[in-house]
Amino acid sequence: MCGPFRALIVSEAEVTQKWCNSVAEWLVKSGCLYVVAWGTECEKWHDTVDYSVLEEFAYGDIPDDRFIMTTWHADEPISEAMWFAGQCAYHPDIELANTLVLHISNQATKPICMGLTPPVRYYPTTTD
Repeated sequence: MCGPFRALIVSEAEVTQKWCNSVAEWLVKSGCLYVVAWGTECEKWHDTVDYSVLEEFAYGDIPDDRFIMTTWHADEPISEAMWFAGQCAYHPDIELANTLVLHISNQATKPICMGLTPPVRYYPTTTD
């Protein structure tokens, strides 16, 4: 992705903490500034991204333009998490023009994400 972005994690599979750490670290280093986590282990994803950004800055001050907002949506339908990502997931200091949908599944299937605004780019990811 080019520039800062938001990520919607659609998790339909359990993953190891090591794999979750790797993905969260990649999000932090790639310019993600807002993570909306939904589905299986969404609280784990939320917490892991929070810890990854703290580690990136050695548990010190995080610059405003690198602070990552995170939310989890455990008891909501996917449509609510998608609506939130498209309508409410804004960074207080940086415009987020792009949304990455990270679909975590044991099989390659396409999530229902075509109605998300701003436009969505779909990058399927499996835990294999």
